[in-house]
Amino acid sequence: MSDFFLHSFNTLSHGLLGYAVPFLFVLTIVVFFHELGHFLVARWAGVRVLTFSLGFGPELVGFNDRHGTRWKISAIPLGGYVKFFGDESEASTPSAATLEAMTPEERAGSFHHKKVGPRAAIVAAGPIANFILGALIFAGMALYYGKPSTIARVDGVVADGVAAVAGFKVGDVVVQIDGKPIESFSDMQRIVAMNAGSALAFQVKRDGAVVTLNATPALQERKDPFGNKHRIGVLGVEHKSQAGEVSTTPVGYVEALKIGVEQVWFIISSTFKFLGSLFVGTGNPGEVSGVIGIAKMSGQAASAGFQFVINLCAVLSVSIGLLNLFPIPLLDGGHLLFYVAEVVRGRPLSERTQEMGFRIGLGLVLMLMVFATYNDILRMAAS
Repeated sequence: MSDFFLHSFNTLSHGLLGYAVPFLFVLTIVVFFHELGHFLVARWAGVRVLTFSLGFGPELVGFNDRHGTRWKISAIPLGGYVKFFGDESEASTPSAATLEAMTPEERAGSFHHKKVGPRAAIVAAGPIANFILGALIFAGMALYYGKPSTIARVDGVVADGVAAVAGFKVGDVVVQIDGKPIESFSDMQRIVAMNAGSALAFQVKRDGAVVTLNATPALQERKDPFGNKHRIGVLGVEHKSQAGEVSTTPVGYVEALKIGVEQVWFIISSTFKFLGSLFVGTGNPGEVSGVIGIAKMSGQAASAGFQFVINLCAVLSVSIGLLNLFPIPLLDGGHLLFYVAEVVRGRPLSERTQEMGFRIGLGLVLMLMVFATYNDILRMAAS
């Protein structure tokens, strides 16, 4: 037993050392834009911003801008926060006594004295900034690299597989899935992978005619090029690229932005599909990753090239933005939930109720972090 833990520790420590720099690079960009969203809308709404911090804990370095905001980098680089005038903590929790004692001039710059609309806009701006960052990165990559295209042709059908049972034949070209145009074989792979157990309608070209085939991708465990295991949907078809078949089409700004938005929506919809599969029992909870897992992915992306690091940055930005919108107290979505209750009730929730909500939210977030970290350690120890 001791040898197992020693091996696990050595594997974990060796991996983390190699993953730390790319992980912090990716996380810092994502966190900075998230907090920048809060900051910019707060300034627009006339709220005094006391602190803009990358990281938590003791300050390492910082400066004050002309508006009195303290910009700083803190010792624990696993997140960040913006602290507004009137906040008692980094979680934007107020003190009723402090708010009551403010002068009219102070209330004008207090976050908690603003109407519900501006407060909600400030809170929602962080996740929205993450979505915008993701879309811009994907759009930039499309502008720089162009739009790759490989005909979605079936060059082989696995015997007794899903595709064979559905009636796929060699030479079929997939042109649509559930009404969505398919422009490359990778488009088809991506949709199939995310729809294990869901019936899909395939429009295929066969001998000059269009045929509709219905198939439900089977759930299988596959390894990616880095050896990570994933449970994905599989159709059971093969594709062999031929010389001159793979092409890259340049795109303009509008088309690139469209691609960026589509990629963001794909990540959001895929996340909800995964959560739905967990709810009905078909998903794998072991695929939930935490800080260690993200650090590992960052290191693997760095080893593959800068393009992969930037792509991971976009994916992580969208994922963090979406996570922050979940209606859990302590997260941005929890604050928005409180504001909805305030609109319905005509007055804010009591300080005690909000405090209880934040404690429950903290407990849920900590449980999720422990569970995700446990998954990460098991995966790294088994590698």
